[in-house]
Amino acid sequence: MKVIITAMKNEADAVKAALGDSIKIIISGIGKVNAAAATQKAILEGATEILNCGLCGGIDENMRIPEVYEVESAVEYDFDLSDVNGTSVGVLDERNSAYIPATTKGIYPAKILASGDRFKNDTSDFALLDQLNCTLRDMEGAAIAHICEKNNVAFRALKVVSDVRGLGSMPEQYLANSKIALSALSDAVRKWA
Repeated sequence: MKVIITAMKNEADAVKAALGDSIKIIISGIGKVNAAAATQKAILEGATEILNCGLCGGIDENMRIPEVYEVESAVEYDFDLSDVNGTSVGVLDERNSAYIPATTKGIYPAKILASGDRFKNDTSDFALLDQLNCTLRDMEGAAIAHICEKNNVAFRALKVVSDVRGLGSMPEQYLANSKIALSALSDAVRKWA
């Protein structure tokens, strides 16, 4: 059974406008803990494939609003045990790589997604995202990928850019561009889900 997980109701509404009741949609709430909990719940209820759909920030300054991307892999860029065990930033304790793989359909360009529990214009975040070769940023996707991997459940993600680094405050861009990005999400998910 496929289950779509979105962080917010407006994302779920955009997906539902495209797909109706043909697929179960769960609104996790914002952030990695909420996303992980919702994913585990979906899996316990029988999900065999998790689709994460939502808006994201574009880290590549050449990206435009509302471009659509699939996620090829995801990393929790705010996870850091480097001072404890010497691993690189983003490498979860039980893994050898920071990048959790995702499955793509090849409908939209595929990028690396970074997830962290903050939405800021922090230059140290951007430096870390560049170091990790991430071009998309959200607050949930990598946590969903992490739980899917732990449970051996297929994971896919579809993201629409709502704000772009270098075009001003990313939170302000998100607020100004959400409507157009949600419309693009609705259009994109029809082909992708």
